[in-house]
Amino acid sequence: MIFFILLLLVSEVLFLPPAWTFMSNQRKITATTLLSLPYIFLYKSVYTDPGYITSTNHTHALTLYPYDFTLFHPGQNCRTCHLLKPARSKHCYNNQHFFILLLLTTATLISYASYIGFSILSAEILRNLSSWTPTGKGYTWGEYINIWAWAMQEYTRIGAVTLLCLLTAPLVWGLLGYHLYLIWAGTTTNESMKWSDWTVEMHDGLAFKRPISPSRIKNEEYESSFTTWPVESQQVLVRTSNGKPPKMDFEIGEGEWVRVWGLKDVENLYDLGLWDNLRDVFLKRRAVA
Repeated sequence: MIFFILLLLVSEVLFLPPAWTFMSNQRKITATTLLSLPYIFLYKSVYTDPGYITSTNHTHALTLYPYDFTLFHPGQNCRTCHLLKPARSKHCYNNQHFFILLLLTTATLISYASYIGFSILSAEILRNLSSWTPTGKGYTWGEYINIWAWAMQEYTRIGAVTLLCLLTAPLVWGLLGYHLYLIWAGTTTNESMKWSDWTVEMHDGLAFKRPISPSRIKNEEYESSFTTWPVESQQVLVRTSNGKPPKMDFEIGEGEWVRVWGLKDVENLYDLGLWDNLRDVFLKRRAVA
């Protein structure tokens, strides 16, 4: 976090003083607004309770998500706090939306800074070279690069920060895209690693599933009798060490065990579809009380 703040502050101190006089009032207002947003959402991301589970709110935490009997099973104790682990206990659902907005505003800011920097440099090149166009029409690649190098040398601070923003913008947009993909898939970074482990087990023929009865009576010693999540698990997924189905007297599920060869054959309980996933992240917060 400190490195991120320093990178923003140093870049702003280097860029804004020499660039300010070249910016129109509209650009100044836009830049000032964009500059403030990453700090706001960084603060909210860091200081908002992500969903810490304590003995006080543990009962409520158990009602947020049902166990899917795939990634999360009831009856598992946390080795640190010695409480039963609720499903998705590592999911930062309270401040995830702030982190997404932090990435979005940061990506927008550095993209806008790249645009402003190049427009200033291009305007100064045009002032000294009347035939100049930003696309370099009429110039060889060597001439085009040399002209930009001259502009960056003349306006070192603007050029350096512009180049830094241009190089880092794809990284931030890429990270934002990855987290939006996770929302679309109804998973988290922690859960995606668990799914990767399951992929290996399935490839080796060690994974089996069978249905769970909708009328299953929950053991309230280990799980809540109800949750605020709109659906319940319809399957149990297990792995065996010998590649043979579990015994039929396995306590969860009913019916025959079916070998699973790929993720397409199992459900992700926490994937409600893109729009409902987005609504869950940004609108319907089920914060731990």
